[in-house]
Amino acid sequence: MTALLRVSRGIDWVNGWIGRTFAWLVLAAVLVSAGNAVIRKSFNISSNSWLELQWYLFGAVFLLCAAWTLERDEHVRVDVLSSRLSARGRAMIDLVCHLVFLMPFVILMVWLSWPFFISSYVSGEQSSNAGGLIRWPAKLWVLLGFVSFTAQGLSEIIKRVAQLAGAIPYPSDEANDAPPAVREART
Repeated sequence: MTALLRVSRGIDWVNGWIGRTFAWLVLAAVLVSAGNAVIRKSFNISSNSWLELQWYLFGAVFLLCAAWTLERDEHVRVDVLSSRLSARGRAMIDLVCHLVFLMPFVILMVWLSWPFFISSYVSGEQSSNAGGLIRWPAKLWVLLGFVSFTAQGLSEIIKRVAQLAGAIPYPSDEANDAPPAVREART
């Protein structure tokens, strides 16, 4: 179990680094959007490439920060139900949901997004919009996002099994037991 927990910590560290790094693309997307709006309104000049760049940046943030969000336990859940369960009950629910729902979905998405990306990259797929960008970077975000999400799902499974086996503690105090939104509201 110790070796698996080391793997889990490594996955958490990598996905945390990716999430913190790619979260900055929100600022880039805002700057591109604002710059595009100012240029369009001031000089009546516009380009589809600026709009597509905004989409690419948003897609990168959404897809590459999803694993970090899972690691931080900030994905949407039904807190009305889970907040009534003990820490062990939540760990069991998380484990079952990760095994039954999350892992099959993310593995399927990795499986399907690989040829989706490769086909686009090999063909040099271009946007059908005038002045549009190449498409493979956006499709790469899909593949990389689901690869990192798969790894984080594995990390979360390892942690839940370790908690249920008594190898690591549950978040036990009341402040940590509350759902993330409640913890944030208390601070």
